[in-house]
Amino acid sequence: MRQRIAGDLRDLPLHGLGTASLTWWGTLAFMLLEGTGFALLIAIYLYLASLAPEWPLAAPPPDLLPGTLVTLILLASLVPNYLISRWAERQELGKVRIGMVVMSLLGVAPLIPRIFEFPALHISWDSNAYGSIAWTLLGLHTTHILTDLADTLVLGVLMFTRHGSSKRRLGDVQDNAMYWNFVVLTWLPIYACLYGVPRL
Repeated sequence: MRQRIAGDLRDLPLHGLGTASLTWWGTLAFMLLEGTGFALLIAIYLYLASLAPEWPLAAPPPDLLPGTLVTLILLASLVPNYLISRWAERQELGKVRIGMVVMSLLGVAPLIPRIFEFPALHISWDSNAYGSIAWTLLGLHTTHILTDLADTLVLGVLMFTRHGSSKRRLGDVQDNAMYWNFVVLTWLPIYACLYGVPRL
């Protein structure tokens, strides 16, 4: 006699937090793809710098102030970002709501000095290879800040609705926090390339 072996999965939760969530794995895969793109651009930047008789080409090194302000803001944002991830894991909705407002403001804050960072490069995007790769690196990272800011704003609004207390949305908050860490950490090698390499 054949015996059918099957499990009753009715009691499993519909959504999980962290690695128990499919969205977490999707976000991780997305970050790996985007990280590869950043790595390729940095490799192009370093390759062009190695070929050039002088670097930067036909321009002074970029001003440090705007890029350094962006870096300091991004690094400071890691503390509340870590806290909001912990609060989401503990399902502390009141704290998550406050954290989402703070992270929304910290998503806007680096964009203000970033506006001044492009002219601080002292070169146009279409002047030469240096201008093109420098603007591409800066532009791509700006796109990532804007993307995460949009996600943070949407999640922030959801936290103040009836959907905010759902485990699925709290998992989304954790995923968003993980992605913001990626945005911050990818900026550090870009900062080193844009502001360090021209001063070597």
